[in-house]
Amino acid sequence: MRSATGVPGTTTVTLNSLVRLGRTRRASGPARRLPLPEDMAVPLGCDAVAVPADYGPLLLPRLPRVGCVFADRAEWWWIVPSDSDMALDWPEPARYAPGALVPDTPILPGLIHRPHDTMPYTPPIPLYLTLCRITGTPPTWSRPISA
Repeated sequence: MRSATGVPGTTTVTLNSLVRLGRTRRASGPARRLPLPEDMAVPLGCDAVAVPADYGPLLLPRLPRVGCVFADRAEWWWIVPSDSDMALDWPEPARYAPGALVPDTPILPGLIHRPHDTMPYTPPIPLYLTLCRITGTPPTWSRPISA
């Protein structure tokens, strides 16, 4: 059988395959999904971005729209549409959580903010840019490219 490259015995790896592999690796281990309110619609799927709790109050007033936000003592979790990590390198110390899965903890973070409508999302680009500004990290697209 020939592959898409036309060379027998080779396999073409697409960007989608690599993203899926990376997500599988990151999502391993026990985890639970953040519990969105029942009246929320999630037509775009749902992931989350975790930031240290100290950053939460700095981000909140700077965003044009805030969706569902969960928090515990250590972190704030911002609900974003699925695949909001495509082509974005979320700055440290943020962690991207596909499927809004939280690592196994005795108590799930509690909902501290919900939007007035039924969409749970914080727009990912304003969240990303604000987080870059707070951490002093240049956005992915403005970093120099090396050969």
